[in-house]
Amino acid sequence: MAVRAVRGAVQLDRDEPVHMGERVGELLTEVLKRNDLSPDDLISVWFTATPDLCSDFPAAAARALGITDVPLICATEMDVPGALPRVIRVLAHIETGRDRADVRHVYLGAAAALRKDIAQ
Repeated sequence: MAVRAVRGAVQLDRDEPVHMGERVGELLTEVLKRNDLSPDDLISVWFTATPDLCSDFPAAAARALGITDVPLICATEMDVPGALPRVIRVLAHIETGRDRADVRHVYLGAAAALRKDIAQ
């Protein structure tokens, strides 16, 4: 097994805890599904949120999905003028047999514009 990193992002419609939980849950579920992973394959997960999101911790959505024994951390993205608002990003370190080129990064909805080169 190799250690790889998988990226992803999702844009929220509004800064509300329930909505954040739903969208981040959707993002994590897609990351796992598209890469044939289970929570046991996760080593650690970093979440970042744009400064306009402060209603909850994105990591709370991971805990709600049952990801309870994986180190999680949240941070704030840089406040760059003109950046896409209300975005949660994820960087997950995983154990996988996939080659680096076969890792499937997940950018949902309008967040696909962030990385057109790797978004599926």
